[in-house]
Amino acid sequence: MKDSIASALETKFQSFGNGLGLAGEAEIAGYASVFDVPDQGGDVVRRKAYAGSLARLASSGRRVKMLWQHDPAQPIGIWDEVREDAHGLFVRGRLLTEVRRGAEALALLRAGAIDGLSIGYRTIRATRGDTGRVLHEIDLWEVSLVTFPMLPEARASTASAEGEDVLAEALAEALAEAGQDLA
Repeated sequence: MKDSIASALETKFQSFGNGLGLAGEAEIAGYASVFDVPDQGGDVVRRKAYAGSLARLASSGRRVKMLWQHDPAQPIGIWDEVREDAHGLFVRGRLLTEVRRGAEALALLRAGAIDGLSIGYRTIRATRGDTGRVLHEIDLWEVSLVTFPMLPEARASTASAEGEDVLAEALAEALAEAGQDLA
């Protein structure tokens, strides 16, 4: 059974940029997925693709896991917030520096040696698009810190001030989206 679960798990990578930065000692925030942008495999994630999965997790009291390089034996932190906004899948959480890999990940982030996020998921509903699949519904399992992101357009940021800018930008986008929904 373990092999069948592992073989069903898909991953998508996203660079931190457009938002991932460090705030405080070990808090990170950014986008694990960006909507309507083809990844290096040609897949495109649509808005609301994560909604059902996030609702199911919340109703069961579970969280999206934070892993190191998709290794389920290496959790390195906790995602305190995982939500969709107009731009993509926003995540905010804490690296656990008491965990050896968490401390290493923090050091690597600060040094600029890693700069990627990647999602582990199972596709629920997809169609064929021009460049690959169009993912309409995804069962999100985990968001990992990774070396090689699938969406190279984004860049890593490790400065606290830039991390605050990310949160301000996410708030502005959410307010703009809310204003569009009201119109």
